[in-house]
Amino acid sequence: MLKRTPLYDFHKNAGAKFVDFAGWEMPLLYKSIVEEHEQTRHSGGLFDVSHMGRLSFKGSDADAFLNYVVTRNLADQAIGQSRYSLVCNEDGGVLDDVIVSRDAKNWILVCNASNREKLVRYFHEVRQAKGFDFDMADNTEATAMLALQGPKVLDRIASIIDARNIRRYHFEHRTIMGFFTVTVFRSGYTGEDGVELIISSKLAGMATKAVGAGWEKHEATVKPVGLGARDTLRMEAAMPLYGHELTETGDPLSAGLAWAVSLDKDFVGATALRKIHDAGLKRKLVGLELEGKRIARQHTPVMLGGRPIGEVTSGTFSPTLQKSIAMAYVEVEHAGEGTKLEVDLKGTMNSAVIVKMPFYKRPK
Repeated sequence: MLKRTPLYDFHKNAGAKFVDFAGWEMPLLYKSIVEEHEQTRHSGGLFDVSHMGRLSFKGSDADAFLNYVVTRNLADQAIGQSRYSLVCNEDGGVLDDVIVSRDAKNWILVCNASNREKLVRYFHEVRQAKGFDFDMADNTEATAMLALQGPKVLDRIASIIDARNIRRYHFEHRTIMGFFTVTVFRSGYTGEDGVELIISSKLAGMATKAVGAGWEKHEATVKPVGLGARDTLRMEAAMPLYGHELTETGDPLSAGLAWAVSLDKDFVGATALRKIHDAGLKRKLVGLELEGKRIARQHTPVMLGGRPIGEVTSGTFSPTLQKSIAMAYVEVEHAGEGTKLEVDLKGTMNSAVIVKMPFYKRPK
């Protein structure tokens, strides 16, 4: 049986079309993926991301443990700060990409829904093998997580939660309606400004009504958005998706995430990643702009001179740019911006060119 988030009734009343996503019954869309995409780009979208894993760590070795299992150096991370990082295996393959946040008394790690149980098992194994002393709690089903994204969001919710003074990739604890606490993160997965909120599952419905009040009105600043638009939004922003750009057989350096890998510290996979770095990359993640409107799906071959030199990891038709775009791994010697390639769309060769990522940047 599929799990349901605390906002299931909200989605149902809003007319959501549900899909199975990593064992959760989640809204794919409410009316239209394109409408919801444009709503987020131009005004504001409300996303239920409660299916994502939320783990907390505390104890004498919590700091050392997390610094050992993630690629980013957390030693100088300040209280109230979040950092994007990766969890790798010994071969340097990616087990998951995560957001690690340092609170006053504990750490918070947000991971992908599809990898939560795998990571919990893995963390237990590492703790036992290395003798780390810490407590880990899985708070996923005891809490809810909402994302409010878009250029008008922060002003819209300012009377309820004023997050305008929270710096990007920082967080604070705030009180809503005078009696319940919410953790407010200045982060997101859409390429827009906004916040992500963690709150008790019992209070999630009230919090949603507060920050999303009036969503059903035509002119509403914030409206609910499903997983369909979440994917097109993150594609335009060239944000990697686990199972597509990131896998257990692919390394973060080839994915363009060297900035999130601290090779000068010891962590699981560091030796393998140093070897990859020193030997030089064999493939590289690039952005493609396709001719025409056809979409290159995952595993579509990328061709040069009649031979395959890589494959697509994600593709979509960009509602904002009105172009077919894709991300793909290609041989590093052919990964330069402006390189003309082809993608094999079920036997039809479609012209493509390597372009700079992200495909879209929000106006400043």
